[in-house]
Amino acid sequence: MVTTRQIKAARALLAWSQADLADRSGVSEPTVARLEAADGEIGGREDTAQKLRAAIEEAGVEFIDENGGGSGVRLRKAHRAKP
Repeated sequence: MVTTRQIKAARALLAWSQADLADRSGVSEPTVARLEAADGEIGGREDTAQKLRAAIEEAGVEFIDENGGGSGVRLRKAHRAKP
């Protein structure tokens, strides 16, 4: 489950506008705006939420599931090449 707050937080971490997310996910900007206007789990079609999540994950953000400490997002740790 992905929430609108996670999507907004991920956009903030990436310094993306709604237009940036729309471009990278293939979801229209009005749809991104409409989905972000509601609180809670991302509504609409299931494939829309999957497209948003995939674009954000591809950019380096991990979604953190509810685990007693609350759901959230974080930047993926960069892997350093071994010398």
